[in-house]
Amino acid sequence: MTDQRCPWCGSDPLYVAYHDREWGRPERGSRALFECLILEGFQAGLNWFTILKKRETFRAAFANFDPEVIATWGEPEILRLLQDPGIIRHRGKIEATIAGARAYQRIEAREGFSTFLWRLSGPPIDNRVTAMAQVPAQTPASLAMSKALKAEGFKFVGPTITYAFMQAVGMVNDHLVTCPQH
Repeated sequence: MTDQRCPWCGSDPLYVAYHDREWGRPERGSRALFECLILEGFQAGLNWFTILKKRETFRAAFANFDPEVIATWGEPEILRLLQDPGIIRHRGKIEATIAGARAYQRIEAREGFSTFLWRLSGPPIDNRVTAMAQVPAQTPASLAMSKALKAEGFKFVGPTITYAFMQAVGMVNDHLVTCPQH
């Protein structure tokens, strides 16, 4: 087999760098996991590349995804964000981010957000896929994570979103076996 990068990242330098340096690498930082989960929720119904191109603007608009700051927000911040053309201006997703920050605080205080998520996912799963068609949209593990996150107060965390999250943060390795990043 020849080395062949996963085809989903195309040839755009930003997307290739994301694929090569971030996607599928195990992330253990609670704040980084929170950011990724929130961005995956904003991605619902859109292309991940759309979110990736706006990620720095999202970070600026959402206080670098600091849950301690976001948890204090209310209607004035929602209205400010709804006017920001650099992000996805969706009231439900913005409100979900605030609710998620509050849920994050409870989980972090109780056991640690990273510990909570990695306990749900278990050890990293190495799916030895040879074609993107073999990659599922969701799994029993992503369904369980979705249910657990919803029970804690998160929104926009359906099983497809949580599976994409699990892939992004290295809980699941869905790089093609021919990919140098596998």
